[in-house]
Amino acid sequence: MRIGQRGTQTRLWARKGTRPRVVRQQQSELAYVFGAVCPQLDSAVGLVMPHANTKAMGHHLQALSEAVPAGRHAVLVLDRAGWHTTPKLPQFSNISLLLLPAGSPEFNPAEQVWQQLRERHLANRCYDGYEQIVDACCDAWNAFTQIPGAIRSLCSRSWAVLLSASVIS
Repeated sequence: MRIGQRGTQTRLWARKGTRPRVVRQQQSELAYVFGAVCPQLDSAVGLVMPHANTKAMGHHLQALSEAVPAGRHAVLVLDRAGWHTTPKLPQFSNISLLLLPAGSPEFNPAEQVWQQLRERHLANRCYDGYEQIVDACCDAWNAFTQIPGAIRSLCSRSWAVLLSASVIS
């Protein structure tokens, strides 16, 4: 998820018949949140990086690999961003990458997380610089992941459980 000084604008509560004003910056410093969630364990791993590229994705995969419990295997659902599909990504024995069909973000449970973070913590804000953007991203990620049951309820998909059950049998 990209967050920066040209942030996201979302709906606001306002009196009927009024038009609320929201400040929007024109600078373009950015940070990227790389995150993975496990609905079954209600847990998550996230990194805030200055760039979205193969090197940053490699760091994310390393952090995810270290977080996967011994004897378990993670399936990471990804869209087709260039840094997700490159053969230059490091391979980990406890992670499999599942690439979604092009143009199907609704199949990726993490999209729900990004929407929650933007709507509840990161939208309609102005930042003084990169460090403040990183702090806001970390605060938003930590606040979301510390809500008991939030990941499980937001990211569970019955079709994924059915799919995994049919693959195992």
